[in-house]
Amino acid sequence: MLGTIVNTACIIVGTLAGTLFKRGLGEKYSRMLFNAMGLASIALGANSFVQNMPKSEFPVLFILSLAIGGIVGTALDLDGRTKRLLARQGGDSFAKGLISACLLYCIGTFSIVGPVLSATQGDNTFLFTNSTLDLVTSTVFATTYGFGMILAAPILFCWQGSIWLIAKLASSSPLLQGTLVNEMAIVGGVLIIASGFSLLDIKDCKTLNFIPALLVPVLWFLGKALFF
Repeated sequence: MLGTIVNTACIIVGTLAGTLFKRGLGEKYSRMLFNAMGLASIALGANSFVQNMPKSEFPVLFILSLAIGGIVGTALDLDGRTKRLLARQGGDSFAKGLISACLLYCIGTFSIVGPVLSATQGDNTFLFTNSTLDLVTSTVFATTYGFGMILAAPILFCWQGSIWLIAKLASSSPLLQGTLVNEMAIVGGVLIIASGFSLLDIKDCKTLNFIPALLVPVLWFLGKALFF
């Protein structure tokens, strides 16, 4: 859990630094940083997709995941409900920023693969690398959206902590020997790209409605392990 603790601490430190720096920025620079986060999200999402797609044993699984997950998420109105809740706390801009930050911190390759490697091999390299990236990213997010971005820290801790615990308990499972992590990272990359589109006001893809798509590869591999 050391890597996850460090990652969480880096987000907190970055948010505090960004909040202090925000006071000296004008609207022009805040808008520039807003665009920078959108571009960074698209770049990181594309990198996650391109890096993991060649390793996929089921290249169409991410398409099925997005379709099925999108239907479930839309039926539950995950995006709308979350945005309305967050908007009541800090406005539409705050809601968009926090959702994008959580997706960027939690759904990237490092944040999914890192806890697995930490639990199964004791290797925190991915998580320490992710911590460095999140330190910079959280500073920029807080500079743009304010102190409320610190709420992403406990969300990241719960996300990575859950993956770490599951991986620790199932370290010998064939699920972790296959491409489950790769398939989740592919879907996650697409979600991060969608978040970038939203930040740049290109297209509101209602990204949170696609969050259930991350569960489809898990169910696929569970079914494969049980019945094949």
